Amino acid sequence: MQFYASPEQIMRDRAEFARKNIARGRNVVVLSYEGGVLFVAENLSTTLHKVSEIYDRIGFAAVGRYNEFENLRAAGVRMADLRGYSYDRRDVTGRALATAFTQLLGAIFTDQTKPYEVEVCIAEVGATPADDEFYRITYDGSVGDEPGFLAMGGQADAISTVLKEGHAENMELREALQLAVRALGSIGGEGGAPRQLTGSQLEVAVLDRRRTGRTFRRIIGNALTTLLGGGAAEPAAEEPAPVEPAKSTRPPKKAPEAQEAEETPEAPETPEATGESTEDKA
Repeated sequence: MQFYASPEQIMRDRAEFARKNIARGRNVVVLSYEGGVLFVAENLSTTLHKVSEIYDRIGFAAVGRYNEFENLRAAGVRMADLRGYSYDRRDVTGRALATAFTQLLGAIFTDQTKPYEVEVCIAEVGATPADDEFYRITYDGSVGDEPGFLAMGGQADAISTVLKEGHAENMELREALQLAVRALGSIGGEGGAPRQLTGSQLEVAVLDRRRTGRTFRRIIGNALTTLLGGGAAEPAAEEPAPVEPAKSTRPPKKAPEAQEAEETPEAPETPEATGESTEDKA
């Protein structure tokens, strides 16, 4: 006979299980800046993405178990494509996708034995930073509208504190990226010390509000290194020391006049030149 457990205890155990496994993953930061919406995630993999595109002006970010939030992303892409094809592309909104994810995760959390170990963000870029929309959806289907920025994963509250202190809507991309990296590096260091994150440890993407159509693009390689401020300036070229000419063993070259005079043979002396007569010699 199966042991009895109250519904409260079952839900509490499921929530604790999901929170514990989500906290093991690396964090994700999403924030708005002057030119769009910035996604920054700690990700050592170059092929498995935690940040992706769902539709023209809508981005997706998640933490937790990869196969589970990848299923959610694929379902969101299919839903957005079907709605945009059947009606109009303007009918695809972040709010509609967030509602669909909320219903799906809530049903899984209630009906299935194991809940999804994921936390999802749906971000939609607007015409201005004030029009940007951020929806944070948790493992149990709860949804919240976050203004301006959000952090997901373990110790998200500490990261949000750093973001709140430095975030502004008129920030440039470089400033927003450095703030996000500083917030991610504020936790997890040895002895509470901040960490120094490099471009190889980060996955960075933006929703560019200045673009029309598809606004999602990734920032990788030298562009990411430059924005992080890690581009090493070329050292100034040092002035070479004067080099003394090597001493030659050849005799010094004479002037053209002296050389010509030396090479010209002397004319033979004539009797007139010596003052002697031919008769005396005879």
